Amino acid sequence: MKITSYGAAQEVTGSKHLLEINGNKILLDCGLFQGRRAEADQKNRQNSLDIQKINCIILSHAHIDHSGLLPLFGKKGYRGPIYATPATRDLCSIMLMDSAHIQQKDAQWLSKKHLTFIPPLYTSDDVHEIMKHFISVPYEMRIQVGNDVFLTFHDAGHVLGSAMVELEYREAGKWKRFIFSGDIGRKNMPILQDPWEPSPCDALIMESTYGDRDHGNVEQMDAKLEEIIKEAVAQEGKVIVPSFALERTQEFIYSLHRLEIQNRIPDIPVFVDSPLTVDITEVFRLHMESFDEDFKKQLREAGNPFDLKRIRYIRSQTESMELNSLKGPAIIVSASGMCEYGRILHHLRNNISDPRNTILIIGFQAEYTLGRKIVEKQKQVKILGIMLELKARVRIMNEFSAHAGRSELIDFGSRYANTDTKVFLVHGESKAMQALYSALEEKGVKNLSILKFRETIEV
Repeated sequence: MKITSYGAAQEVTGSKHLLEINGNKILLDCGLFQGRRAEADQKNRQNSLDIQKINCIILSHAHIDHSGLLPLFGKKGYRGPIYATPATRDLCSIMLMDSAHIQQKDAQWLSKKHLTFIPPLYTSDDVHEIMKHFISVPYEMRIQVGNDVFLTFHDAGHVLGSAMVELEYREAGKWKRFIFSGDIGRKNMPILQDPWEPSPCDALIMESTYGDRDHGNVEQMDAKLEEIIKEAVAQEGKVIVPSFALERTQEFIYSLHRLEIQNRIPDIPVFVDSPLTVDITEVFRLHMESFDEDFKKQLREAGNPFDLKRIRYIRSQTESMELNSLKGPAIIVSASGMCEYGRILHHLRNNISDPRNTILIIGFQAEYTLGRKIVEKQKQVKILGIMLELKARVRIMNEFSAHAGRSELIDFGSRYANTDTKVFLVHGESKAMQALYSALEEKGVKNLSILKFRETIEV
């Protein structure tokens, strides 16, 4: 077997890993590069994969940095199957359409900047075409995906429908096992089941996003959010929450729900200003197979956990613009999670320079994004072409992260200590990767390496 990474190799976005097994070319994930707009656009357009020779694509989950190039691959001639869990398939049908809209907006921006027409990466028509190639495979169902290659999805506990990929393949007359972790979830998080604990294998590709740091205690999540909201209300300010439409927003609203029914927070209006989030929240109701027992009990006994006394889910642009003149304390949740596009830019522009307000960061912020600049508390940031002073309080809650933290990653990888398993690290910035590499090495993981962009490794 050969492995070549075409994305998320010593970086966090653009997940794509090509496996060559028994004459089969299998692509794990098909993600979009994100970050500096012009640089990311160039990387997405100039992909060096021979797309028409790929036999099948296997998706770990629906996040755009793992699925967002699928329509472009279809546009360039990919006609093979795309294997995904049922929830991932349903989410992709929504999220890829939203991505197509963003591609068109970005193409307009680039065309204006370079004074020449630049076509979008793909359009909604390309999304419609690629969705025809999806094959839904439930967790724990073993199916054949190539010549002597069998696939099983296991629950990764990261986002709705997320999966670890297990491939069993025959090589030189012997059956071998390969595992791709995708993005690894956290234990004891609300809503989703805990991630699968991997079995022995011959080779493992695992993520390293938070290889250099742990998150706050999950049990302290509600208490910390309660404190932030009370602080904002006392200041007569707003809480602006850039949030990923998938999973993070639902977990945030569920936390508010728990605080509300326990009478722990003041009466405050909540606005979820993201049509994509509204659609995704509806998909959640269709996939009970991913929920943990506590969440199922909540559904049975207390009704819809995504409903609050004063919550309003906003679709129309007119309603969104009305929030600009909103007076008094409020919570505004809006996409995108890294503050790179979407309605969150308008809410940040209108609120970032008011010291009464709070910007609450609840997700990972990649390098060069506006979200990272806010986390770094840069004195001035550019939003929609305007330089603005950052005077609002910046609060960070990594407790909401859907990624395993350093300790959980070490536990995951160290299962292969003192074995012959080959462990390859991907999906992390250099500092995080090196920190995890050193920790796993100390634990006794012998065959450990960091995958490099376009470097082919024989397993």
